Amino acid sequence: MELIMKFLRLCALAVKKNTDFRSHYVKMVAAAAFLGMITISGFSQKKYDTLTVKTSAVCDMCQERIEGGLAYEKGVKSATLDLETKVAEVIYNPAKTSPEKLRTVISNLGYDADSVPANQTAYARLPACCKKDAPKH
Repeated sequence: MELIMKFLRLCALAVKKNTDFRSHYVKMVAAAAFLGMITISGFSQKKYDTLTVKTSAVCDMCQERIEGGLAYEKGVKSATLDLETKVAEVIYNPAKTSPEKLRTVISNLGYDADSVPANQTAYARLPACCKKDAPKH
């Protein structure tokens, strides 16, 4: 806002002094655009955190459910699940979500998420291959 006010004052001064207004105007617009780009690029850089969550995932369907469910959570940039270790890695914006919310999302999909147990209703709706005691396939 301060930069805009300064620009307007300089424009008014240039008109009063009958100086080459176009030259000053072009220079000021270029400077304002440059400063605007710097400011916008500074604000557009989001800070992300990484969360790792031990899950009870068993198969590829589990992986799709967890990654897909987390993808719809506001603030999640990416989510990947390693089936070998059963660990989900979530990259998220802490200004929009929290580790607790992310664990709850996984729980509400029917899977354990660290110390948060699976939501029993969601777990009951999982296919047999996604149950904790399902044989590895």
